[in-house]
Amino acid sequence: MDYKVLMILLPTLVLLAKCEIKTKPDRTAEKKLVGVSTKSTTKKPKQDAIKRPPKVKPPASPTQNQAGGSILSQVVQRGKFQQVGETITVKAGQTLDLRCKGTSVRWNYPYYLHEDDEGRLKVKHFGRYSQLIVLNTTATDTGEFSCGGYQCTGDGCHDGEERTGKTFVFVTDPQELFVPTEDYYVVVQMRTRQPALLPCQVTNPLAKVTLHREFPPEQIPVDGVKIAFDQKKGIVIYQPQVSLAGSLYCIAEFENLRQMSTKYMLIYVHYPSAPPKPTIEASVKSFRAGENFVVTCTVLGDLEIGVDFTWAFPGQKIGRPPYVRESTTQTRRGGQLLQESQSVLSIDESRTGDDGTYTCTAQNLQGSTSVSTKVSVLSAAVSARARNQR
Repeated sequence: MDYKVLMILLPTLVLLAKCEIKTKPDRTAEKKLVGVSTKSTTKKPKQDAIKRPPKVKPPASPTQNQAGGSILSQVVQRGKFQQVGETITVKAGQTLDLRCKGTSVRWNYPYYLHEDDEGRLKVKHFGRYSQLIVLNTTATDTGEFSCGGYQCTGDGCHDGEERTGKTFVFVTDPQELFVPTEDYYVVVQMRTRQPALLPCQVTNPLAKVTLHREFPPEQIPVDGVKIAFDQKKGIVIYQPQVSLAGSLYCIAEFENLRQMSTKYMLIYVHYPSAPPKPTIEASVKSFRAGENFVVTCTVLGDLEIGVDFTWAFPGQKIGRPPYVRESTTQTRRGGQLLQESQSVLSIDESRTGDDGTYTCTAQNLQGSTSVSTKVSVLSAAVSARARNQR
């Protein structure tokens, strides 16, 4: 390039360079600004992300997690409560933790735990609730748990409305389908018109239970009407019959396990529906000394119902022994076949000391009833007048 031309263009090139420098953005400042923003968003921890050591709290009250409903709840995990239903299920070996709202709380639990000598049962009372814990639960702990306490309406109160709560706890054990018992045979009385219970209680509500006779071996139908299965109690016989007497047992099945219960020896007892209603009648209303008379006490009732009679009479005071004759016969009244039980008290060679009130007491398994009548001795003058009139 010609030197002269270069000298002419040089001022123009210098001017263009200065303009470029002025219009170019400051990248260093931008980087500094970005750097500050990044520092504030990545290094400043969020409030929710901060980890603090857990605080040690006393056992929470069930009132913090439930309002109304049952006063009885179960601790399903630390700090979490669940109101109990009609039944709950826990596995053998687990801990059962129940809470009951109220003050002056009273607990009821299966009888086996009353004899606990291993320290598995723990009951603690706090200001507004009570805690029941069963450690290392077993199939034997299966049963009803209940509590009752006063529901306070203000802080520091010690009375109020008394409420109760209950639940049935099944403690499932893969080796025990029935609640264990030390009894090999249990005698069960079947009474007329009264339900009878065979306490073959299961530990698993899903177990299927059937009823069987030992001799002759057969399965007895459980129809839900005459005979029913109650998973909280066992087999209930609502209509006892003589044909059910003998040795019976239950069979429980669940998955691949099948077990037999304790054997129950059923004895049928004719049981009355009510206490007896005796009537009393004397052969004479009055007598002369030396005459004989009888007083009869009669009871009409169901067949094969035993009735016991006892007497109270004036002659006992003078040492007269009771001469009593008893009998039982069947009679039909109004088309119904009934049993007539009688007791006849005989008074031979009567004396003045036999004057007075005669009382008969009839008793059966339901209770006793007494009836009385009065027999009078005729005076000597009356007796003489009666003889003269003959």
